Amino acid sequence: MGMSVAGKGGRGGGRRRRGARNAMMSEINVTPFVDVVLVLLIVFMVAAPMMTVGVAIDLPQTRAQEMEMQRTPITVSVTPDGAIFVGEDAVGVEALVARVAEEAESTETRIYVRGDATANYGLVMQVMGELSGAGYGRIGLITEQAGASPAGE
Repeated sequence: MGMSVAGKGGRGGGRRRRGARNAMMSEINVTPFVDVVLVLLIVFMVAAPMMTVGVAIDLPQTRAQEMEMQRTPITVSVTPDGAIFVGEDAVGVEALVARVAEEAESTETRIYVRGDATANYGLVMQVMGELSGAGYGRIGLITEQAGASPAGE
């Protein structure tokens, strides 16, 4: 009886070694996943600054859902110091309608007004009134989702 146990080596013989060779690998190679994530991170870091319109302002926040867009809208920005921009070009209140008319296809073109949270509310309303008085009926205010960080940070 003692001989038979000693003859198998006390570890189950060769059975365990064959089983270990065919066992499933329980390690996951995450290197390709990390590589893809890092490439995507770099792409988004490069692309994110290009997605905002040129003038840096602090937008007010809201809980409203985003609107769907069919074409690129005209963006009018009002800065805290009272400067008005159409796209990235500075304009005065008196030249605003003429500058927007250069870019607009028709009075049905969507116009977004980006008023800084600390900008004069009266000036933002004056800009919207000028555009509305010129016949532009599709005017919207741009805000940020509540809890989102400002575009400049």
